[in-house]
Amino acid sequence: MKQKDILANIFSRTPVRSLNPMQERMASIPLSGTFTLLAPTGSGKTLAFAIPLLKSLADPCGKVQAVVIAPSRELVMQIAEVIRPVAAGYKTVAFYGGHPMQEETRSLAVTPDIVVATPGRLLDHLRRGGLDISTARTLVLDEYDKSLELGFADEMRRVCRRLTGLRLVILTSATELDALPDYLPPMHRETIDFQDRTPAPRHRMQVVRVESPSRDKLQTLIDLLRSLSDGRVIVFANHRESAERIHQAVVKAGLPAGLYHGGLDQNERENAIVLLANGTTPILISTDLGSRGLDIPELSAVIHYHMPGSEQAWTHRNGRTARQEARGDVYVITSEGDDIPPYVTTDRDYAPTGHSDNPIHSDKATLYFNIGKKEKISKGDIVGFLIAKGGLTAPEIGNITLRDHAALVAVPRDKARDLIKILSPEKIKNQRARITEVKG
Repeated sequence: MKQKDILANIFSRTPVRSLNPMQERMASIPLSGTFTLLAPTGSGKTLAFAIPLLKSLADPCGKVQAVVIAPSRELVMQIAEVIRPVAAGYKTVAFYGGHPMQEETRSLAVTPDIVVATPGRLLDHLRRGGLDISTARTLVLDEYDKSLELGFADEMRRVCRRLTGLRLVILTSATELDALPDYLPPMHRETIDFQDRTPAPRHRMQVVRVESPSRDKLQTLIDLLRSLSDGRVIVFANHRESAERIHQAVVKAGLPAGLYHGGLDQNERENAIVLLANGTTPILISTDLGSRGLDIPELSAVIHYHMPGSEQAWTHRNGRTARQEARGDVYVITSEGDDIPPYVTTDRDYAPTGHSDNPIHSDKATLYFNIGKKEKISKGDIVGFLIAKGGLTAPEIGNITLRDHAALVAVPRDKARDLIKILSPEKIKNQRARITEVKG
């Protein structure tokens, strides 16, 4: 693709109106060699590597031209959603665990130009013989450091052995790499460093210490949440069991909270992010799984219920707020006996009052429709349906998340139950949908 066409698609088909310095730098790299992009989460790195990837494509030719490997289902889906509108005229497929293999196999009836996949699922397709990636000239290993942490080194090695014609390789990482993998072709290598090495953007982010009078910090956390102004907040705990316990206590206290950890199934994790984004549950209780690799919307605050296990974890957690030019606060809840590591430095102390003039609240509920893109349903179809059949006005309809066979729609909380009753007998584009409320 020509760069002018790529930029035209970016500015007309995405919310982006100008490239940031990192994206401009990546747009200028040669289309041969190995490039390591060091960039923090939330910096726009997906679009940054997408530009040279798309520049490397020849005209659609019925062969795979580019492969992107990412360590999680959520990240694969996000990357595909970024690439598809910009890669107009080229077929992009996404392969990941939890997605019906039969459906993915059918998508290969016409050979894709771009494959975005988790390592294991891509290897499954290669073993089945339904996909040939030897023709690919471009490879992206996104969140390469995270892939190693999760134990995907062997799968990536096996996949890369099939990529015999590579000319351009891009690795992205949030941290510096000790060494590049030996299974990549010997080419010119360059590191492009856009890491923010400052401990925290102090002009935009305050680190606040909150002392708990009890070793059990639950009541202190609840008081803190009730003291904050309305916005989106993520609370980090170190273990799944702790996250579950915290979530139960916060919900029992009447606060709108969701839950995110690796023990939940894929749909539950995806829904938790959607409900955070659309305001249904503006508080998210999470393990470190939520600290990187996810496009979590801008947060007003990050709360460390437990001390992070490493400086890297501290950085990644805090990277969820004060992103780009936004402002945000980081709260560290401590109690007697806590071992505060040296990289945790605070700007001030705060004793929560348990009261706010503009408290965190939710006036949204999320409706689930069991039809989506594969049933030829668009966001416009859903908006028209809710207005014509549900009696909503356009401003009352919140974020719409459209999936292959589902749609999640934010609506006024006080109208959700009535909407389900009214809409359930009705048809949308001659199809009757099962409509339920998604619980946080």
